[in-house]
Parts: sequence; C-alpha cells; structure tokens
Amino acid sequence: MTQPSTGMTQLPTVRELEAAARLSLYAPSVFNTQPWRWRVTRQALELRADPARQLAITDPDGRLLTLSCGAALHHARVALAAGGWAVTVERLPDPADPGLLARLRATGPEPLDLAAARLMDAIPVRRTDRRAYGDRPVLPEQVARLRAAVEAQGAYLHVVRPDQMPMLAVSVARAGDAELADPAYRAELHHWTHRPESTGDGVPAATAVRPAPRRVPVRDHAPGGAAGLRAGAGFDRGAAYVILFGERDDPAGWLRGGEALSALLLTATADGLATAPISDTIELTWPRQMMRDLLAGVGEPYLVVRVGWGPPAGDLPAAPRRRSAEVIEVDE
Repeated sequence: MTQPSTGMTQLPTVRELEAAARLSLYAPSVFNTQPWRWRVTRQALELRADPARQLAITDPDGRLLTLSCGAALHHARVALAAGGWAVTVERLPDPADPGLLARLRATGPEPLDLAAARLMDAIPVRRTDRRAYGDRPVLPEQVARLRAAVEAQGAYLHVVRPDQMPMLAVSVARAGDAELADPAYRAELHHWTHRPESTGDGVPAATAVRPAPRRVPVRDHAPGGAAGLRAGAGFDRGAAYVILFGERDDPAGWLRGGEALSALLLTATADGLATAPISDTIELTWPRQMMRDLLAGVGEPYLVVRVGWGPPAGDLPAAPRRRSAEVIEVDE
C-alpha cells in the first residue's frame, strides 16, 4: 500500500482495508486452523472468531483460538500502519457479542511507520520452522528487541534459564505423551493433518518434522512416520526458549497475547531468526501449571516459543492458506 496524502479527512478505501485483512491471513494459528473471519465496511475492519474451527479436544476453552485471532489482528494493524494510517482498536467491543473480538478503525493518515513496514515485509516470508536449530546463540540484543516488541502489545516475555530447561522439556514431553495417548486427540490431530488440498488449511505431512532427539520435544504431527521433513543435524543448542505471558487468563488477555505473539514472530523473522511456537504444554492443565511455576507465579502463560538460527528458510514449504473470499466479507 502506498502512503496516503496528508488531508486530515482522508480515510482508507474499502479496498485498502480489505488488503490489510488479506495480509492478516498469513498469521500463525494452532494446527493452522486459521479460525478467524473479517468483515470490511467503509469505516472499519471487524474481526470475529470462527467457532467452527475451534479444536474441541486440544483447545476446549478457546485459549489458542483467541491467541490465533490476536495474531491476525496484529498482522492487520501492521499492514495499516505500514500504509501510513493511524488506527484505533476496540477489543471485545460488545459484551453481548463475544464472538466479535475486535474492531479496527483508521482515523486518518500519519507519517509512514518504517518499523511497521519492516514487519510487514516479514509477514509473507515468516514460517513456523519445526526443524532443529544450530549452535549459534541468539544474541542478548536480539532477545531485548523481542521483549520490547512483546511488551509494546501489553504482554511479557520470560527467557527460560538453563536451570529451568529440564522442567520445560519434561512438561512438553509429558504433555505430548498424554495427548497422543488420548484417542480423541489423535482423531482431532488426524483431521487437521489430513486435509484436502482445496481447504487451504491444516498441517500437511510435507511441513511436519520427523521425531529426533531435541532439547525440548517437538509435537509429532504425523504419528506413524509420514512426516516430510528431517529435523536436521542441529540440536537446538543455540536456541532461546521464551514464555509469552500476561496478567489475565481470559479472552481479553489471550487476544493481547496473540498480538504479542505476532509482534515477536515478525520481529524475529525480520532479524533473520527462525521461530516455532510450542503450545503442547499450554493445552493441558497440569503442564500449564508447570509453566506458571517457571514464571514464579507472576503471570499466566500463553505460549512457549523456540527462537534460533535454523536451516535455510527457503528449504521450508509454506503452510497452506485459505482463500480470502472464504474469510473476508466486504460490505460496500
């Protein structure tokens, strides 16, 4: 999008708002369910959760669904800011309509936001890279940028210390084992990893990674050995593991957490880092309590993210995406 003129009464066109909604479709989501819907009007963008895409077994409370929608919201905000528009956001604006998660209104032009433009460039190239990362460490100044990006969205970041790594690894491993032992979870996993190509969603085998020794286990998206990617020679020694957390464990907190997740992932991508969200340990009550313990009880954990230097990103298949016409309603 090009920078608008400086007329104080000028507002973006419906097509410019729609373009921001389209860019948001690159946002990450649990099992790549893409559980959001957009309505575009002359005055606003309205974001809704799509309850038909909620994971009944993996995400019964809608925690990860709302985090996913928050990531889409931040993507759209970035697109509008990069286009030179000032935006106001009403989160959960109607208590009588909890499915309406946010309403975005552009209030007029503002100077081009170069930081937002940098993040917007990262949106189409960001990938969830489940492969093993190498020994090269993530620098303190890079972690500081990630923390600043998260805090700007109203959430917080805890870097897992070396002495806390065993607890994180055990929590993720036990959560994964418990889920795979549940036939209902395995059926839900199968549903979202064996989607017809035409649906443009889910986690196809080509993007799944084969099990291998890792510092922290990676979810097995293809039980039985059908994963298309090898973990690689790395062992995640240089990776940083961070816990995204906030003060609230409710939809308002989860939505903010999703916006912070998007900011973290895009900032890391712009810095050349690979990322992989880890939600296994958040999906069950007792591993989530272990994450609270890692935070010393100061907040509610939303997600764990692995950050590091991965193999060449060009070798990683892109996740499928739904057609915009299925997700975006334009009200002329």
